[in-house]
Amino acid sequence: MMPIRFDPDKDLPPTPFDDRICRLALEMKNLGLNWQPHVGCFVWDPDNWIKPESPFPGRVYFVLSLPRFVEIFESIQEMVRKLVWLPTWHQARLLCTRMGISDEILNKNLELPLTLNPTEELLTIYELIINALNESKREA
Repeated sequence: MMPIRFDPDKDLPPTPFDDRICRLALEMKNLGLNWQPHVGCFVWDPDNWIKPESPFPGRVYFVLSLPRFVEIFESIQEMVRKLVWLPTWHQARLLCTRMGISDEILNKNLELPLTLNPTEELLTIYELIINALNESKREA
């Protein structure tokens, strides 16, 4: 059976594949956001390390088989070093809780503008995580 590629014109994306999302995720990584690769993560391959083409746009991959990624990168550590984790909305909300970003702060930031689409909402959550990472760096 031939693989069926994701069609952004017809399919509902499981997470935004927007360049802004990828850039903010890279900023989170550069600020020290740790992640443990596991099945169910979306990752961005900005430097084209993974040779098989992604079914998603923009070199975004879904970790369905962790052993396959370890085979490509030879270790989990290399995978973490070379890829950028794209937390889903749910994962980003859990990060907020873990980082002490209160629901009050989240709700205040998500209220304006009232016309947030899902991508804009995730961007706002990523920005709150970036602010928290910057704050923890200043305190260190």
